Amino acid sequence: MSRSTRTRWRLGLTATAFLVAAASVPAPAHAEDVTDYAITVDPSAKGAKIDDTMYGVFFEDINRAADGGLYAELVQNRSFEYSTADNRAYTPLTSWAVGGTAQVVNDAGRLNERNRNYLSLGAGSAVTNAGYNTGVRVEEGKKYDFSVWARAESRTALTVTLQDADGTLAKARQVVVKGGWAKYRATFTATRTSSDGRLTVASAGAAALDEVSLFPRDTYKGHRNGLRKDLAEKIAALKPGFVRFPGGCLVNTGSMQDYSEASNWERKRSYQWKDTIGPVETRATNSNFWGYNQSYGLGYYEYFQFSEDIGAMPLPVVPALVTGCGQNRATDDEALLQRHIQDTLDLIEFANGPVTSEWGKKRARMGHPKPFHLTHLGVGNEENLPNEFFARFQKFRAAIEAKYPDIKVISNSGPDDTGTTFDTAWKLNREGRVDMVDEHYYNSPQWFLQNNDRYDSYDRGGPKVFLGEYASQGNAFKNALSEAAFMTGLERNADIVKLASYAPLLANEDYVQWSPDMIWFNNHASWNSANYETQKLFMNNVGDRVVPSTATGTPALTGPISGAVGLSTWATTAAYDDVKVTAADGTSLLTDDFSGDASKWTHTGKGSWSIQDGQYVQTDVAAENTMVSAGDTAWHDYDVKVKATKKAGKEGFLVAFGVKDTGNFYWWNLGGWNNTTSAVEQAVDGGKSSLMSKPGTIETGRAYDLEVKVRGRQVTLLLDGQEWGSFTDDKPAEPFRQVVTRDAKTGDLIVKVVNAQPVAARTAIDLGGAKVRAKARVTTLAAAPDAVNTETATPVAPVTSTFRGVAEEFSYTFPANSVTFLRIKKR
Repeated sequence: MSRSTRTRWRLGLTATAFLVAAASVPAPAHAEDVTDYAITVDPSAKGAKIDDTMYGVFFEDINRAADGGLYAELVQNRSFEYSTADNRAYTPLTSWAVGGTAQVVNDAGRLNERNRNYLSLGAGSAVTNAGYNTGVRVEEGKKYDFSVWARAESRTALTVTLQDADGTLAKARQVVVKGGWAKYRATFTATRTSSDGRLTVASAGAAALDEVSLFPRDTYKGHRNGLRKDLAEKIAALKPGFVRFPGGCLVNTGSMQDYSEASNWERKRSYQWKDTIGPVETRATNSNFWGYNQSYGLGYYEYFQFSEDIGAMPLPVVPALVTGCGQNRATDDEALLQRHIQDTLDLIEFANGPVTSEWGKKRARMGHPKPFHLTHLGVGNEENLPNEFFARFQKFRAAIEAKYPDIKVISNSGPDDTGTTFDTAWKLNREGRVDMVDEHYYNSPQWFLQNNDRYDSYDRGGPKVFLGEYASQGNAFKNALSEAAFMTGLERNADIVKLASYAPLLANEDYVQWSPDMIWFNNHASWNSANYETQKLFMNNVGDRVVPSTATGTPALTGPISGAVGLSTWATTAAYDDVKVTAADGTSLLTDDFSGDASKWTHTGKGSWSIQDGQYVQTDVAAENTMVSAGDTAWHDYDVKVKATKKAGKEGFLVAFGVKDTGNFYWWNLGGWNNTTSAVEQAVDGGKSSLMSKPGTIETGRAYDLEVKVRGRQVTLLLDGQEWGSFTDDKPAEPFRQVVTRDAKTGDLIVKVVNAQPVAARTAIDLGGAKVRAKARVTTLAAAPDAVNTETATPVAPVTSTFRGVAEEFSYTFPANSVTFLRIKKR
């Protein structure tokens, strides 16, 4: 996941994309003998085989998905390791309140070398932990296991209590501490339910504390150091074929050094698996890329164990020593590279090696003597330097294949679905005969409706595709509908797309860095997004083989690109001058040299605009999406010329065209993504998709001449008089999609239909002579396009029914804005 692009997508969406798409679709007829669509199935033909592992989940510790989320620990900052390296607002006592005297100490008296900090608590003093969200969550009658590492020169009692504003939540417990570091335990049984609890540890005498922990006894599968049950059960209910972990941007960002004295205990490191195994009190701490601390209590052993528990294939990702996600640095240290390669070989031994091997023995000591059956492993994540990445990838792959030839090593294609980086990466992957390539993209609902055929033209003899991260930009039902439409294309191309996972998986509603997300939660509840319901429907009804089918569809998009023009910036100050908009016939539509006022322009975005020295200047260096626009939304077939100068900031500048309103436009984004890439993006109802992109930077203080030529639906862009690129935007956003698969075990035909438009679609279905029973089980997701599931309301939920009119040829009316699966039994 690319951090620099993510913040651009937190914009509201409306149903316009679907309404626009539907405008060219015939309205459903009211006559009984007329149908709107036709689906024709060929049961005698053999389509692509679908692997059991096709759909899976991607876990990244973002949005507090681990600590404060899936990892069941209830104490926040249990080891007093929070630091400004994690978050500027953090201190070692974040989430703790002190009564009396206490200080966090980093000295030779610590618990162990890798657990650097501990708490020195004065006699008669106490510390209280606030947990996550509103507090420590406990439920009446349930047990909670407390533990603490402590030492005291003189025998002293620690009194441990659970309470909230209304009083005690459990009977207090007392442990007696004497001597050097030792682990002390106690068990609470909650007498009331509360989401606002506080855990207090009070000491009669002076004592040192570390690893203050409170776990629910009732974790998923009852594991110690286990997982929050409701979240794990929701993931398990998806029946995922694989679990990709641990990221994501946190895998390949930051320093590649280890956590040791040699690195000065580096706190901003890539995710390195050896930091995350063994007893939790010996595991390293690290700054999380997403702006908080990660304790590594949830580590590689727990990921492997969870994958096994839910019957999923484990798929870890290791850093390739080329940072991504806007950092874009290659590490040129051969010794360090070889250390990481050896670490990866050791990881495979940890997962699969016998108990007599060094790392297999460590796995066994943690409680799992049997192997975890690792078969796939990813190297790298969204690297924007494809040549540097691939050179290092080849060294990883060569070492892995030499020792473990059965392991499938997965490469990637960068952070986008198109552009120079994507094309270069795919060229290298094809030439290098890579087994599988990991693609990532986050686009608008319209993009997903337009690109159902994305994989139809992929080379059947080339690398397979792992679609490791994808989502449309929202959690409304319209987003889920567009993703469902796209998934029918994934299944149709199951010979190319071997693995696919929506992302991100989890979000704590009070700690959100990225949205949308599949499962939302707080400290006392969790709920399924509309996207989750769609994913679950597909993942629980995959089938074993595609049955070829065709459907009638939507006419091609017509009409020219039309709209006003605009100027904008993103985390940058910039100056614009000499704006000219000229119609194709030479008529002047707009001229502004900013020698007067800015009355021709309407400010619809953020930031601060003013005329300075004959230029139009945006002066707020922190503001994002600062759009000003001018002209008529009916304009079409025109040229836009403007002079632009970056004055300061992280990125470059943006020139918009085809501007309809604040959520619907095109813009040429020069020097975006932390001034690493330039692209043309299309916004539809606030959600953006990249139409083309190239690496590139914008120099501060240099004036650039920009020109955009719009002709019909074709656009040509010129930078300083030289053609930068061109594109044609004429793909229809098809709202009616389908795929048919067969379940080998039951013989069922599974007809999967997405109707992403505001009218019902009565459809003639021809099963091609297949002998079937008249009764089918139907599962339907149908809701208003803007419907969003929340903690208290679930407007998007599956409804099951029975349809008794199945025949070799029959009609079925698919509701407006719906995903429908018909399971038809053979006769």
